[in-house]
Amino acid sequence: MRHSLPVAPQFYVTAPQPCPYLEGRMERKLFTALQGDGANDLNDVLSHQGFRRSQNVLYRPSCADCNACMSARIDISRFTPSKSQKRTIRRNANLQRRATSPWATEDQYELFRRYLDSRHADGGMADMDVFEFAAMIEETPIRSRVVEYTDRDTHELIGVSLTDVLSDGLSMVYSFFSPNLPRNSLGTYLILDHIEIAREAGVPYIYLGYWVPGSSKMGYKANFSGLEVYTGGRWQVLEEDQKYSSELHPLSTDPIAEQVANISLPTFRAPKT
Repeated sequence: MRHSLPVAPQFYVTAPQPCPYLEGRMERKLFTALQGDGANDLNDVLSHQGFRRSQNVLYRPSCADCNACMSARIDISRFTPSKSQKRTIRRNANLQRRATSPWATEDQYELFRRYLDSRHADGGMADMDVFEFAAMIEETPIRSRVVEYTDRDTHELIGVSLTDVLSDGLSMVYSFFSPNLPRNSLGTYLILDHIEIAREAGVPYIYLGYWVPGSSKMGYKANFSGLEVYTGGRWQVLEEDQKYSSELHPLSTDPIAEQVANISLPTFRAPKT
């Protein structure tokens, strides 16, 4: 009789490459594959420890001498929209939301290209073709949704968010939107509307990816009340920006073996034979 042993996830480290957030720095990521029957549980547990999903991979920054990147989430119970956020909601009252299964369309890709060309022409996704885009949307081993926002009158696609459903909230994996409506603050609006979706679903958190002090690309996340960041091995309420440093230090990050040893994992059961 053959017996199958439970397989715990294996963790790896990427080679250093230029940091997309802080100029002149190198980034490195700790990652593991997201696959099999336990994918949902693994995604939940590691998301609670600062990991993010990209297709069938979960990753977390593990730079050699910098720990500026911190996973961020909004505690909806402590969120109150600011005056400017209320104006953003009013400006986008003509948008209609539709949640679908993770399936890529030509309209999505056309909007994605316009968004990248306008805002991230030199970024890591700039050369992504339609097949790679489809893989980003569709290759998900967990419960995911594509949330589309269209103009009620023209039916034009205005914004899209690839969103994972976690046990305690929604994780906005990747969002893009029309670059032709700068006054509408569409990036902020998509987050505000996801807060509303989470309230309707009765879940407490919106996971936003990484907040990076010193990075203009990530600064907008600190504008949301109720923001928490994962630092020091736990979620903490975001305090004044001055408390957080993006300075380089050779002891910023624990050794890889120590990081992996401190990761909590779900219980993995052997498959039935």
